[in-house]
Formats: sequence, C-alpha cells, structure tokens
Amino acid sequence: IVKRPNKDILHNKTLVCTKLCYAIGGAPYQITGSALGFFLQIYLLDVAQLDPLHASVILFVGRAWDAVTDPTVGFLVSRSRWTRFGRMMPWILISTPFAVLTYFMIWFVPPVEQGKVLWYLVFYCLFQTLQTCFHVPYSALTMFISTEQKERDSATAYRMTVEVLGTVVGTAIQGQIVGGAIAPCLPGDLDILHNGTSVLLGSDNNISLNGTKRAYLIASGIICIIYVLCAAILFLGVREQEESGRLKMEPMSFFDGVKMVMGYGPYVKLVMGFLFTSLAFMLLEGNFALFCTYTLGFRNDFQNILLVIMLSGTLSIPFWQWFLSRFGKKTAVYFGITWAVPFMILIVSIESSLVVAYVVSVAAGVSVAAAFLLPWSMLPDVVDDFKINHPDSNGHEAIFYSFYVFFTKFASGISLGISTLSLDFAGYVTRGCSQPDAVNLTLKVLVAPAPAVLIVLGLFIFKSYPIDEAKRQGNRKLLQEMRDNEQDSETESTELGTIV
Repeated sequence: IVKRPNKDILHNKTLVCTKLCYAIGGAPYQITGSALGFFLQIYLLDVAQLDPLHASVILFVGRAWDAVTDPTVGFLVSRSRWTRFGRMMPWILISTPFAVLTYFMIWFVPPVEQGKVLWYLVFYCLFQTLQTCFHVPYSALTMFISTEQKERDSATAYRMTVEVLGTVVGTAIQGQIVGGAIAPCLPGDLDILHNGTSVLLGSDNNISLNGTKRAYLIASGIICIIYVLCAAILFLGVREQEESGRLKMEPMSFFDGVKMVMGYGPYVKLVMGFLFTSLAFMLLEGNFALFCTYTLGFRNDFQNILLVIMLSGTLSIPFWQWFLSRFGKKTAVYFGITWAVPFMILIVSIESSLVVAYVVSVAAGVSVAAAFLLPWSMLPDVVDDFKINHPDSNGHEAIFYSFYVFFTKFASGISLGISTLSLDFAGYVTRGCSQPDAVNLTLKVLVAPAPAVLIVLGLFIFKSYPIDEAKRQGNRKLLQEMRDNEQDSETESTELGTIV
C-alpha cells in the first residue's frame, strides 16, 4: 500500500519554500543600500575627492530623485496588466540588469576631473530609479504571497531576516574589501600642529589611492553578482496569487492615488511615525563611518564595528518576531526603537574605547533589527484596514507601499544633504588624518542627539496610531468573512452559469 502525502503538508512545504525565495529577493535592496548608506559619503569625500558641498548635492539630489520615483513607479505598477508572470514580476525582471550596471558605475572614479560631479549624479539617480522599479513591486508582493494575515506576517519575518542578513553581507563585502585597502590619510596643518612634524608625500600615496579605487570596484562587482542571483531565485521561486475581484478594479489617476493614501488616517499616522524613526537610523548610518574614523579614531576598525551592528541585528530578528506576536506590534515599537537611545548617548559621552564601541554596536544592532522589521510588518495591517473600510477599492497595494518609501527616502535625502553640508561648514578636511574640533562635534551631534530627538518625535506621533492588537485581530476575522462571502458568490454564479 502506497501512502499518499498529506495535501496540507505539501501545501505548507510549498508555502515555506515560497517565503524563503521571496525573502531572498529582498537581499539586493539591502546589500546595495547598506554599501551606499555606510560608504558612499566617505567614498565621495576621500576616494573620489569631491568637495563636501558637491558631495552633499549628489546625496541630496539622488535621494530626492529616488523619493519622487517611488510614488510614480507605485502608480504605474498599480495600473499594470496581469501577465503570465504576474503583475509585479515583469518589473523586477526587466529592471535587474540595468540596475546592476548603474550600481557598478557609481563606484568607478572617472579619469576626468571636470565631469565627476555629473558622473556620480547621473549614475546615482539612474540606479535609484531602477532600484525603485525592483523594490516597489517586490514590497507589494507581500500581499500576493497569501491571503492569510498570519502567513503574510511570517513572510515579512522571513524577509526581514534575510534583509538584515543582506545588510551584513553588504557591510562585510564592502567593509572588509575596502577596509583592507584604505588609502593613507594626508597630514595637514592640524597634524603638523599636533605632532610637530611634517610627512613627505610621494608616489606611494597615489598607488595606495589607486588600490582603494580597485577595492571599491571589486566589492561592487561581487555585490552585482549577488544581486542577479537573488533576483533569479525570486523570479523562479515565487508565484503571484491573483485574488478574485481584482479585475473589477477601476484605473486610478496619480493624484487620486495621492488623495487616497494621504486621506487615510491610520496610514498617515503610521508613515509619519516611522518617518522620524527611520530618519534617526539613516542619519546614524550615513555618518557612522566618518564618526568611527575621525571622532573615535578607529580608522582601521570601523568596518568591523559596522559588521558587528549588522550581525547583532540579524540574530535579533527572530526575537522581535516572537515579541510582536506575544505583546503586540505597538508595544514592540516602543520597546525596540527606544532601546538604541541610551547607547547612542553612551558612545558620544565617554572617551574613545574600542571595547565600549563593540559593546554599543551589539546593543544598537538589536534596535536596528526592530527598525527593520516593524514598519514592513505593520504596513499590511493598514492595507487590510483600508480594504475593510473601502471594500470596493482593490489593487492599490503598490501605492500604499510606494508612498511609505517615498516619504522615508525624501526625508533621508534632506538629512544626508544637510549632514554633509554641515561637515563642510565645520571645515571638513578631505582625506585628513584628523579633523578640526568643530567637525568632531558635528559628527557627535549627527550620531546621537539628533537621532534621539527624531526617535522621540516619531514615537509621540505613533501614540495615536489606532490599529492595536485587538483591532488587528478583529480586522483579520472581518477580512476572512469577506473572502468567504466572495467565494460563496462566485460559487453561486458558477452554478447558475452551469444550469443555464
């Protein structure tokens, strides 16, 4: 007697495989994002040797352009026709090769001095556009993994684990390869004043700088290969579910989409709350490499400190998934996001200590994991709540996701531009062995007091967010009733058609 496999077991195995493939598809965004977030600023200043003002323009315009493309792509995705590959997958498939090419060119130093600023501005904006064409449909794909809220939460946890692991991979590849080929600093007036000696600069510095440039290219090439492999796994391993009723969707104009999402209270409160908390961590991320290099004096260790933060975050994801399922998502927000504040204050308050820096990195990574997981875990709850209150409006998931990314990226562009400009005003010395006291003070403000204030503002706004655990469970039951009624209606229609 041959025992047939249980259909439920096969379904669960298939769903687990789908969630794993879906999660792997999120790695490219975080790998490239961590490399750009941690290293682009210091690369533009010390390797490409751009003026801080020009670097701030590139960072601001690139992020601002990226922010503008998010709602635009979200709108276009929401109006896309269903294909045999789905509605989201064609965007992911087509954008990948072009995104890889433009990412590689960001880390190439052109041989001409006059065109450097335009070079980085063009390729940075192009990459951000193509990355948006990948990430917006990928984010909305959460709603097409399963109709069950529990399975979507599980898929989000899988995704966040892999994405945080992706930040580890990006930080490790970029940090370890580049960290082993750091160009020597250039002693200036400050160093002569402090040390009483001058150092002759010869051709060795040029060779070392060229070696650093090659290291950045090698790191970017490896990241490009991983990007393509992850996109292929996502495309081959995930099949979109086309929900019934989606074909009844009426096309919506761009401005109607803006009015829809910005007029929905729970969504606005969620986005504005996480806007400030995300800004806090992005401000910390963008300036941490410079802070470790100059203020703490860990020029040869900063890449290892960054790696510890990301490893700690990766290991903390399962804990936060358990925590939010046990105590609720709002409680997890308050506890998880505020966890980083005392450690931010600690690292700028004490004298430079490598041991303390590593301890703070481990603790900060726990909070970084919460900041990664919670926004993407809670956005589906808002979409579900919208569906209950607007049962006749379907197919707008991409718009909700894209506008969340829009506000976050636009504000982060402003913060990065302002922070780099602040360093310019403080007197930042390109490739200097040390920096003026004003620069060190500015870096301290950018990695501790400023993020702490933003976190407090975000949590204050988030206090009015109405979807608590009771509301979320009630929505889950109502949605299931709506789906059951819809299926019953479809069954009756099919039976009537058969009779006729």
